[in-house]
Amino acid sequence: MPSRINALTQAPALRGPAALPSTEFIDIDFTAISRGSVLDAVRRRAPDANFAYIVTPNVDHVVRLQRNRSDLWPAYRSAWMVLCDSRILATLARRFRFSLQVLPGSDLTSQMFRGVIEPEDRVAIVGGCSPDIQELVRRFELLNVCHYDPPMGFIHDPIEVAKAVRFVIASRPRYTFFAVGSPQQEILAYRVSRAGGATGVGLCVGASLDFLTGTQVRAPAMMQRMSLEWLYRLQSDPRRLWRRYLLDGPGILKIAWRWNGGRAR
Repeated sequence: MPSRINALTQAPALRGPAALPSTEFIDIDFTAISRGSVLDAVRRRAPDANFAYIVTPNVDHVVRLQRNRSDLWPAYRSAWMVLCDSRILATLARRFRFSLQVLPGSDLTSQMFRGVIEPEDRVAIVGGCSPDIQELVRRFELLNVCHYDPPMGFIHDPIEVAKAVRFVIASRPRYTFFAVGSPQQEILAYRVSRAGGATGVGLCVGASLDFLTGTQVRAPAMMQRMSLEWLYRLQSDPRRLWRRYLLDGPGILKIAWRWNGGRAR
């Protein structure tokens, strides 16, 4: 399968971990390692290592990137790992003879809390309400959690963005969970990485913490395996999600065919 090493040139003070094998699809370098290797790489990162972050793009993210090609790209291209969140995206890639390892952000988050994070590890969480964070702490017997919930629309306010960045840097966490929705969380992770002085691994996880606390319920496993998790989510919140799944999402087909045609030329 087509693959290459994605090496990002940065100033020495901002240099992250070594580049990982990747497979390019629709202009995105998806990290080409197994689920187990992802978790091992995260686990091996020293607590005080320079900040590096993980993004988990799905169909919605890819469509947004292709339609707004300017300000969001650096946030994805500067990530340490780019993990495919979507079975639909992986199926589409196979049509063009590309292989993408699927690791949804919700699965990654669950595996982090159940198999990687130790009770004494310092964890920072950006987003989410206090009762839900307290429930997360209780369920996983966490001893060292710091939480900051920025105001709605914070990403458009430089002062509020700076507050969130300072929170992550000052917390000195081993793991930071950005749970403020996309693309806010990816932009914030990128700003943290560019600010310098932050440590640990950041994970852009959206609503994944809600699934752990029971605030939201994921689609049944069978629907997940059938690539129908989007349908379950649409049925649960049609007013908010109809445009994403019924209008914007299908545009990925045209985007993929156009990208493949350009690559062939």
